Amino acid sequence: MQDDDEVGGRVTLAAVAKEAGVSLATVSKVLNGRSDVSDATRARIEGILDAHGYRRRAQGAPRSPLVELVFHELDSIWAMELIRGVENVAKENRATVVLTESGTRHAPSPDWIEGVLRRRPLGVVLVFSTLPEDVKRQLRSRAIPFVIIDPAGDPDPDVPSVGSANWAGGLAATRHLTDHDHERVAIITGPEDMLCSLARLDGYRSAMAMAGLEIDPELVRFGDFHVQGGFEHAMDLLDRPDRPTAIFAGSDLQALGVLEAARLKGLSVPEDLSVVGYDDVPLAQWSSPPLTTVHQPLRHMAEEAARMLLRPDDPGKAAQRIELATHLVIRQSTAAPKRA
Repeated sequence: MQDDDEVGGRVTLAAVAKEAGVSLATVSKVLNGRSDVSDATRARIEGILDAHGYRRRAQGAPRSPLVELVFHELDSIWAMELIRGVENVAKENRATVVLTESGTRHAPSPDWIEGVLRRRPLGVVLVFSTLPEDVKRQLRSRAIPFVIIDPAGDPDPDVPSVGSANWAGGLAATRHLTDHDHERVAIITGPEDMLCSLARLDGYRSAMAMAGLEIDPELVRFGDFHVQGGFEHAMDLLDRPDRPTAIFAGSDLQALGVLEAARLKGLSVPEDLSVVGYDDVPLAQWSSPPLTTVHQPLRHMAEEAARMLLRPDDPGKAAQRIELATHLVIRQSTAAPKRA
């Protein structure tokens, strides 16, 4: 970029630097997504650039034919479904998928952004619930499109994202149990700070209300989407003298933990306890018994996210939300409760 480049055809970068009271080098750092600029200075410069209608030019260093897929944990059971979905679309576009593990379930770690700016991929698919403002700003400053796949949250409205109908999934799972005459239905949803967990819980509550059933607060548990969490909550629930006759687990992994707890308690599934999972990962059909579960279209979600990045007209052009349908898959882990 030349020092006298025009911004939106109205003002030069030198004029932007003068108006912001900074050097031209500082303006260049902001435009190139460098991190060694204070937040206040960055915000001032970007405000001036926005006011003058600046849009980053497409020219510059060539893009790498890469799609970067970023997880906070690669060992999750549904990670492979997401990888396959992104890989399907990347192959169609002659691109290669690069996997990165970084951060927590909420956002990538701060050092991730420096690496992705160096790699200059065609785009980034992130499996997180949100992105910090400075990360969004730096990706946009380098014209690197990004999309969030969020089985785990509800991103900001200015972030392109693909999710699924969590409330409807929770409703369908619980209605299946109440339609089979279960009255004491427990739920082990996900972490309390994740909106997908709350949406599935709201679906459970709606189904219980539709069936005219009161909810025992002791039967509502927040898990962690992993086997151990489902196992521990189920062991506690099944120790109760008024134990539930059915458990809706907010993930298939938690449901596997519930099945193991039932086995240790000497309970037969589904004769003594009905269990419903969530996700419909391939392992669900091979559990013992095969698991009734809510199908979350993980691979399709990943495909849609990759297409949002790689569309030929204008990749990542505008924030949009795609929400895909869920549906119940009935197998052998649910039945009507035994009557005394």
